[in-house]
Amino acid sequence: MTPEIIRDMLGWCAVINYSFLLWWFLFFSLAHEWIYRLHRKWFHLSVETFDAIHYAGMALFKIGIFLFNLVPYVALRIVLG
Repeated sequence: MTPEIIRDMLGWCAVINYSFLLWWFLFFSLAHEWIYRLHRKWFHLSVETFDAIHYAGMALFKIGIFLFNLVPYVALRIVLG
């Protein structure tokens, strides 16, 4: 595998992961009550706890995308030109 292929793969991984993050945010924002009712059947959560869990999950996912996709991609763009 060449460094150019790895660079391109990391770029596409970032695009796909950010698309998933956007989908998660939109689904959570637009169908909040439905998702909460669905999870309420399995877990005893308050709305505040449910929101905090999703907010923290989205934040961790975004940090993971940044650290594992974007930073290596930018580093390879700098090194390879």
